[in-house]
Amino acid sequence: MSFQYKSAAFATVFALGLAGCVEQNASSDGFNRNVLINNQTGETIWRFYGSRVSTNSWEEDILGSTVLGNGRSVSINFDDGTGACNFDMKAEFQDGRSIERYNVNVCTAASVTFR
Repeated sequence: MSFQYKSAAFATVFALGLAGCVEQNASSDGFNRNVLINNQTGETIWRFYGSRVSTNSWEEDILGSTVLGNGRSVSINFDDGTGACNFDMKAEFQDGRSIERYNVNVCTAASVTFR
């Protein structure tokens, strides 16, 4: 296989991989609901919740069995299939204290920092 052919093959595979990534990040309405959650609180976030503003409960802990250490970030996909863009968010600490953000537009916000 010549160098030129390998490069073309790699470029094709790379481009297809990028197309797949873009496709996975955009929902059917074209909005990317992936938001980078930054923890700048000085403490570890033990639980993190995000729910549509029209929902009256926090639903399940998005972090599951993991935690988000101070100075760390995590990318969360808020696409729940409803087409909703506005979400409330809650970061909860080990002692039960919490910080809440309301009406965050996840269709336009690339990141949210908790301080």
